[in-house]
Amino acid sequence: MFKAFRSAAVIAAIVGAGSPAFAFEPHQPACIAPSGAGGGWDFTCRQTGKVLQDLGLIDGTMQVTNLEGGGGGVAFAEVVTKRNNENDLIVAASSATTTRLAQGAYPRNTMDQVRWVGTIGADYGVIGVSASSDIDSLQALIEKVKEDPRAIAFAGGSAVGGWDHLKVLLTARAAGVDDVKQIKYVAFSGGGEAMTQLLAGSVQAFTGDISEAQGFVESGDLKVLAVLAPERLPGKAADFPTAEEQGIDAIGANWRGFYAPGGMSDEAYDYWVTSIQKMYENDEWKKVMETNGLAPLDLSGAAFQDFVFQNVQEIQDLSKEIGILK
Repeated sequence: MFKAFRSAAVIAAIVGAGSPAFAFEPHQPACIAPSGAGGGWDFTCRQTGKVLQDLGLIDGTMQVTNLEGGGGGVAFAEVVTKRNNENDLIVAASSATTTRLAQGAYPRNTMDQVRWVGTIGADYGVIGVSASSDIDSLQALIEKVKEDPRAIAFAGGSAVGGWDHLKVLLTARAAGVDDVKQIKYVAFSGGGEAMTQLLAGSVQAFTGDISEAQGFVESGDLKVLAVLAPERLPGKAADFPTAEEQGIDAIGANWRGFYAPGGMSDEAYDYWVTSIQKMYENDEWKKVMETNGLAPLDLSGAAFQDFVFQNVQEIQDLSKEIGILK
C-alpha cells in the first residue's frame, strides 16, 4: 500500500483553475451510499453532492440512495449486475471497501469490475501507547516486537484482519519484522473499548484512526507514537510524529472516495474524475474536511486506480500471510 500511495500521489492528475467544458454532463446525478443514513459512506455522498451543486459542477440535487448490506457488498453487486452502464452514478467507498474486496468478502465480485474515480480525504491511522508507558517512539515499540512478537498486544476497534489490524502489520512489515503473523492483535467493538483495555494494562499498544485518537490524547490517556501519514498533519495533530520521520516507510490512510460502474463511458468517467478533483481543491470542500476531521489525500483517475489495485494486492498478500485467506 505504501509504494502504491507514494507512486499514485506523484502522478495524481491536477486539474487547473477555471470551469472545464465537459463532453458529458449528468442529467440525473446519483450516488449510492452502501450503508444506512448517518454513516461514513452516507456522509461521503451527501456532502459531496451538496458541494458539487454549490460549485455548479452538477445541475440540480444529487440523488442519494442508501443501499446497505454485506459491508458494502450489496451495493457493489447491484452496480456490477444491474447498473453497470449508468453514466450518472457514483458510489461511496473507503478503505473498508478495498479491504473486503481483497479478502473476498464480496462473493464473485472483484476490484476490476468498477472504475475508481478519486478520493475526497482520509482519516490517517495512528499507533500509540498509554500516556504512562515508558515507550516513547515507534522504533522502540517495534524493537520490542522484534525481540518477542507476542510481548506486545495491540488493541483495535476492528475485527482480526480488519483495517486496524492491517495497519499494525503493514507498519511492522515496513519496519523489517520478518513474521508479522506472530504479532498479537486483540479486537474490540470500537476504539473506546480498546482504549479502556489499554488503560487497564490488558494490552500494551493501541491502533486506530486520528479522529478517534485525538480525544484520548486530549484527555491525557494516549501517547501517539506515530501517525501513518506521508507528512505531519495540520492543526491539533501537528505534534504527532510520522512513522516515516522515524525511519519506517509506513502510510495507512482510511481514505474516502468513489467508484463508478465498470461500463461507464470514458467521457462520463472523465467528467466525474475532473469534477471530484475540482471540488476537492475548492475552499468550500476544505472547510468540510476541517469540520469533519478529514486529512488531505488527493488521488484521482488513473493514479487512484493504480493505488487501489496495488492496495488490494498487498492486503491479499498480508491476509494470506496471517491465515485469513488461503
